[in-house]
Amino acid sequence: MKRTLLLITVIAAAVMELIDTSIVNVALSHMSGNLGATLEDTSWVITAYAIANVIIIPITSFLANKLGRRNYYIGSIIAFTFFSFMCGQATNIWMLVAFRFLQGMGGGALLSVSQVIVFELFPKEKQSVASALFGVGVFVGPTIGPTLGGYITEFYNWPWIFYINIPIGIAAASICYVLLKEPESKGQTGSIDWAGIILLAIGIGSLQTVLERGEVDDWFEAGYIIILSVIAFFGLLLFIWWELTTPNPVVNLRVLRSRNLSLAAIMTFVSGVGLFSSVFLTPVFAQRLLNFTPTQTGLLLLPGAILAIGGLIISARLLQRGVSPIVMITAGMLMFVVFSWQMSGYNLDVSAGSVTATLIWRGVGLAMTTVPLSVLAVSALSPTDFAQGAALNNMMRQLGGSFGLAMVNTYLANRNAVHRMDLVSNITGDNPASVKRLADYTQFFLSRGAGAQEAQAKALRLMDLNIIKQTSVLSFNDAYLLVGLVFICALPLLLLATPKKKGEKVQVILADH
Repeated sequence: MKRTLLLITVIAAAVMELIDTSIVNVALSHMSGNLGATLEDTSWVITAYAIANVIIIPITSFLANKLGRRNYYIGSIIAFTFFSFMCGQATNIWMLVAFRFLQGMGGGALLSVSQVIVFELFPKEKQSVASALFGVGVFVGPTIGPTLGGYITEFYNWPWIFYINIPIGIAAASICYVLLKEPESKGQTGSIDWAGIILLAIGIGSLQTVLERGEVDDWFEAGYIIILSVIAFFGLLLFIWWELTTPNPVVNLRVLRSRNLSLAAIMTFVSGVGLFSSVFLTPVFAQRLLNFTPTQTGLLLLPGAILAIGGLIISARLLQRGVSPIVMITAGMLMFVVFSWQMSGYNLDVSAGSVTATLIWRGVGLAMTTVPLSVLAVSALSPTDFAQGAALNNMMRQLGGSFGLAMVNTYLANRNAVHRMDLVSNITGDNPASVKRLADYTQFFLSRGAGAQEAQAKALRLMDLNIIKQTSVLSFNDAYLLVGLVFICALPLLLLATPKKKGEKVQVILADH
């Protein structure tokens, strides 16, 4: 009973952290109006959290060893909960951005350390089930975030997207204080690698800022994006060099000598691209173009999310029976490609049922990759390197999400311009279809009592609105195709994986962590 309660608690903590990566996305306009800030400034609420997350995740193993894993984990839950409360109390935008950054710093341990604790709670023969249960949080968190945020904003007020963390955080910290034990063996930390921490913060922080803000500020047209790109490049180069040469690195990059971990990190990056970009594209497509409410959008995503949980359990069972992780990752990625292909063919007349059915391919496909990627990542690591490997793998998912969002946002803007130009070029006096459409619109407004000039002006505005909608649909079609293409291009890399030795069991790979 105690083990089950602790298991539910740490998974809930991880889900809470992941929900907060996307829950604010649909509340930005409300925050902007309430705090008297521009929408551009308000978007730093998302950026600050993402930067903090991606900085802290790779050093969670070091911090857990240095501070004691139990102390660090409980302290992180308390920090996350406290700064969630402070976010809701913010009275201006930059106060909110600062508290979001500190919330993200507290949330780092709720992902990587939670994963390690979940594995330790299961015996050897059920390690793949542990991976599946943790995968529920990884998948469900970002998926339900926008819908939950939309519902709270629609029926309550935006501070409540932060306040809902408070009872969960208090309960999680209390249960962990009573039930969570310090592991018997601790890694060696030695002196604190301050140089590594500073270089990581500068390099990763700059890179994350570029990815989050690049499209908003027209990429290299903005001077600060150029400067941060240069800082990110040289900062990360110096960080890699330093961590490979210092005797006590804050991030042990030597674990990437494992071919399977390096490959899993790349594929996890790709799955992050798919997970976060599809979570962004689908609600926007449903709400802005199909005119669905946040609640209706949530119902679109729900069946896929439920079936994804089944996919996680099935994938764990298949791994226990000796099915190759490579085969399952391939199958899952191909399912996601099917999702992308089908979404790329939809227009404004698509039914809710069709979108829901297509989202099932997405849910099950990503679920089928989650557990095998976790297995592949640690399959050649020693028990002492597991926490570091898990942290690096989780960081790659977050970076993949940021890259995916930057990629689809930029691509949407570019394709929007191209499609608009194509559509407008066909609206001429020589095109019978456009002439008839304009005449029908004009006649409609005339029948409503408008004068000739007013009716024509309104007809032209209506034509332009239709062009904008059609342009958006075509751009979203292209964006879904692009994400699917990323998955297709990544598939051949799976051929580089080191196969299991004959008779080797998946559960043994994950034992004693």
